[in-house]
Amino acid sequence: VDQHDFTKIELRVGQIVNVWNHETADRLFCEEIDIGEDVPRRIASGLREHYSLEEMQGRKLIVVCNLKEAKLVGFVSQGMVLAAKSADGKVELVTPPDDAVVGERIFIEGVANVDAFSSSRVKKFKVWESLFAPKLQTNEDCVATWDGSPLLTAAGRCYVPTITSSPIG
Repeated sequence: VDQHDFTKIELRVGQIVNVWNHETADRLFCEEIDIGEDVPRRIASGLREHYSLEEMQGRKLIVVCNLKEAKLVGFVSQGMVLAAKSADGKVELVTPPDDAVVGERIFIEGVANVDAFSSSRVKKFKVWESLFAPKLQTNEDCVATWDGSPLLTAAGRCYVPTITSSPIG
């Protein structure tokens, strides 16, 4: 398909409206995240070692929306949240600017957003694993980038608080 690789994955600004500890998996949070759809997405994330429930509740973050649903220890996850991980194991969520609009699609400069691939096409062509995720990282200024271009909302750049030059996933 003749489409810019960045546009094949759908990244959106989300806001956690409800979060709880998974009943049996002690590393997982279960979240309901508003991404501008009729009902919040239910997403599991392995962030319990890095954040408290209070730190997660109401938080804005970036959601990968067009991945196939996955069952994680009995919980059906409808997407993934983006976080950076440093070489020493520190993990921080990728955060949009405070005034970013929930549901807004993330973009990079100079690339027009077109319809993203369906979750089936993302899986079939291994778009996330082979084309997209390897190019996600933070730069020396803690800005989230894809192939060196900052991840943007209409309100500005997406960032992590302290992790530099590290992969995002």
